[in-house]
Amino acid sequence: MDHSKESRPPLANLETVCLVARTGSLTAAAGHAGLTHGAVSRRVAAVENWLGTALFERHGRGVRLTPEGQRLVARFDQAFGIIDAAADQWRLRGGTGVVKLSAGASFARLWLLQRLRQIEEGEPRLRIELQIGYLNADVAAGEADMAVRYGTGQWPGVDAELLMSEQLFPVASPALAAKANRASGAGLLDFPLLHDSDLSGWRAWASEHGVALRPRSQDRRFEDYSTVLAAAEAGLGLALARSPLANDFLARGTLVRVKRAQVPNPLSFYLVTARKEQRPAVLAAISRIKALL
Repeated sequence: MDHSKESRPPLANLETVCLVARTGSLTAAAGHAGLTHGAVSRRVAAVENWLGTALFERHGRGVRLTPEGQRLVARFDQAFGIIDAAADQWRLRGGTGVVKLSAGASFARLWLLQRLRQIEEGEPRLRIELQIGYLNADVAAGEADMAVRYGTGQWPGVDAELLMSEQLFPVASPALAAKANRASGAGLLDFPLLHDSDLSGWRAWASEHGVALRPRSQDRRFEDYSTVLAAAEAGLGLALARSPLANDFLARGTLVRVKRAQVPNPLSFYLVTARKEQRPAVLAAISRIKALL
């Protein structure tokens, strides 16, 4: 059989074979590719005829690779990986590398947005497409190229690299801070406490002062951390400054540090990517973000 360039199967047929191998079903592959079941079957048959060997055998309601099919599909996947990597490198070198970055609303408002121009200017062909919201995008499934997540760094199916640790200390408006500074350390908990849905920071600070923090009617809960700081500016209670995220409020003087005691935040910000991420545009975005810390 002539395996010269002229007789090579169309790449679309080889991609379809790989898709069937991943989904384990001609019907599922057809749904993913937007093709009919018959079209997928014909593409697979064309590759099998060209190779002179069967790639799949029927198994229940689906198909599974034959031993020969396993070896060949592994090579096909490897070849497509090389093509994808070359395409990403060329796109970043010759055009714009677009990276979809998912981040929470508070992190975006308090840190990311004011640095976005510097991130992109540091790599002129890089453009960050922001996805800002309260729900974590599924990076492993391709909903975003990368994400900034807040937590312990333990998320299944992704790689997480520490981006930013924080120190926690109470802050308040200047008028309220003057009153709070006259209280004892544990006495600060007599003032209304402001927080978002996560109380781990306040619990850590209270534990440092030998107090078990419990929900109280005088405290106020807000949807995100930037609103917590705005409420503290308005004099509604004490907030925990998460440094460096709250540093701009302190620099402006609209919030004042109460006492000097601080504790490390049990949670941190992480850069999250797919496993073994190697796309140049994503790696460039990571490098630029870390350079601004």
